[in-house]
Amino acid sequence: MSNMPTMSLKLPSTEFHFRAKRLLEYVKRQQLSGVALFDNFHVTYYTGFAFIPTERPICFAMNADGERVLFVPRLEVEHAQAEAHVERVESYVEYPDKPHPMKLFAEILRRLEMRDKIGADNDGYPWILGYQGESLSSLTGAQIVNVNPLIEHQMMLKSDAELALIRESCKWGNLAHRLLQKYTRVGANESEVSMRAGNEATLAMIDALGSLYRSQSAWSNGARAGYRGQIGRNAAIPHALTTNAIFQPGDVLVSGANAPMWGYNSELERTMIIGAASAEQKKFFEQMVALQDTALNAIKPGAKCSDVDRAVRAYFDRHNLMPYWRHHSGHAIGLRYHEGPFLDLGDDAMIEPGMVFTVEPGLYAPHLGGFRHSDTVVVTQDRIEALTYYPRDLASLTIQ
Repeated sequence: MSNMPTMSLKLPSTEFHFRAKRLLEYVKRQQLSGVALFDNFHVTYYTGFAFIPTERPICFAMNADGERVLFVPRLEVEHAQAEAHVERVESYVEYPDKPHPMKLFAEILRRLEMRDKIGADNDGYPWILGYQGESLSSLTGAQIVNVNPLIEHQMMLKSDAELALIRESCKWGNLAHRLLQKYTRVGANESEVSMRAGNEATLAMIDALGSLYRSQSAWSNGARAGYRGQIGRNAAIPHALTTNAIFQPGDVLVSGANAPMWGYNSELERTMIIGAASAEQKKFFEQMVALQDTALNAIKPGAKCSDVDRAVRAYFDRHNLMPYWRHHSGHAIGLRYHEGPFLDLGDDAMIEPGMVFTVEPGLYAPHLGGFRHSDTVVVTQDRIEALTYYPRDLASLTIQ
């Protein structure tokens, strides 16, 4: 009989115990009676239970003794019991129903002896998808202490297990993008090409990983790559929406690829051109690569996030490119596709080892199109390591 351990990409239970331990240390340090969390990513981070947030409240509570409870609607009970790293799962019938779910949650907090001073990421369940309800403070009479800064900082610093998932995400995002570039051609429809690339990459991933793989994402069940409407002049709209465009000779294309891996994301974006680039397209492409290099060279432990964006904007200024500036230089990524901190003048957060960023300064010329590469990098003890590895040069990104 083999003594080899069962292989899995799933985060081990020790990861969630460690996270809860750090949160509990904060609870005790701040003399809180406990903590209540409502943000779906915060709940997933501390329990491992991934779900689609709706009008039905799902809440996590931990008291000062470290007892953890997950509160879910009846329709999620078996799901939560199978997945959540908590001492127990409690439930309510439905929302809206009587009594209101948050009244029941307040009773759970009383039984946990959470009173007077409670840490929370929000003063009650957020008003999403038609939900309505009383605030946590009014239901409990407690002082609510904002714990978001502590939680967000903990989420910023990725463990080795989290980094392993992000690396795996990069691998399959890379394949999806390879296929996207392969199938892009004059006369094809962007949706057709995107669907084909994503489906083939996902099937290859499932063949390779089998039951080891779960996307654990509410938005995607596999690898994907596409253009989201950033084609031709519309490439100058950074957050365009798909228009089912037909590819034309000379189009500038801004692409994106990702493969959620047990909830963890990466980002790969490239600027490609159909046919030989014009002199102006080549100029913008080269300046864009130089801007990304500027950002990559500025990211290091001990620097501020604002320092990175400041260096990038200085390059914009030196080369008279500010008319083509639209957004900051990047953002953190992990369970959320966009996380803090941000590579922006307004974010003075210190860059620390374990932070994972997408690095994506772009140029946007309405008469020509948009030019943006995005790469995912992790901050190491002395510099950065690139996790994405798709070619960045114009020759490799020219579609003939």
